[in-house]
Amino acid sequence: MCRLLGYLGPSIQLDTILTKPEHSLMVQSYQPREMTSGVLNADGFGVGWYHSQQDTDPFVYRNTLPIWSDSNLPPLSRYVESSCILSYVRSATAGQAVQLTNCQPFQSGRILAVHNGYIENFRQTLYRPLRDRLNDACYQAIAGTTDSEHIFALLCNELQTSEQITLEKALYKTLHTLAEWAETYKVTVGLNLVLSDGNQLVASRFAYPAPPPSLYWLRDDPAFAQAIVVASEPLFASDQWQRFPANSLLIARADLDVQTYSL
Repeated sequence: MCRLLGYLGPSIQLDTILTKPEHSLMVQSYQPREMTSGVLNADGFGVGWYHSQQDTDPFVYRNTLPIWSDSNLPPLSRYVESSCILSYVRSATAGQAVQLTNCQPFQSGRILAVHNGYIENFRQTLYRPLRDRLNDACYQAIAGTTDSEHIFALLCNELQTSEQITLEKALYKTLHTLAEWAETYKVTVGLNLVLSDGNQLVASRFAYPAPPPSLYWLRDDPAFAQAIVVASEPLFASDQWQRFPANSLLIARADLDVQTYSL
């Protein structure tokens, strides 16, 4: 299982959230505490961020190296600042290639997404019905081979059905569709996702029928004042960390308003 995080708040350097916390994403890559499968997240990593002063599409930096092996990341993360950051470290599903197109975050226009979980026997089960659901643009945008990118393509397809659809509604519909298919094909799906458009974080802790992977959120902690953090595992010791209930969705705004819903 991969490990992921999302940050929304005052502009910070990337290393403030990626490497400086005592149980940072860097540490979780080689010493995770709550992974239910695998022991390392060494099959690549990625970080996406939004410009702190310009209204422009986000930037994504990815590598197939383990996060601890990328010599470009330390100077980059000391230089780049952002008020909205998504990142993850990868533990590849058996049989999936370790290649750049299979690394997250995934991006479509203003939208960034990271996913932790899997679709059981994806190629033999939900691969065909999922691809058949996509419009041409979302179908052609798939560059890699992972179930994660296909889930993101399905989300983008939902977003394109209407100009009025919200990010949280598109995520809800995506989860609902995948759960229905999982029931039909008798497979397990794990669907922890964190999404952003630069102004909010939308996250889900969801699985069918098994318990979902771990996911936590924290708001306005002294370590990250006036900010919201979502992470697979707490980044540091604090009573402020709250575990997502199983099968729930969270919407966090820049004004620190947080809403949670049962799915």
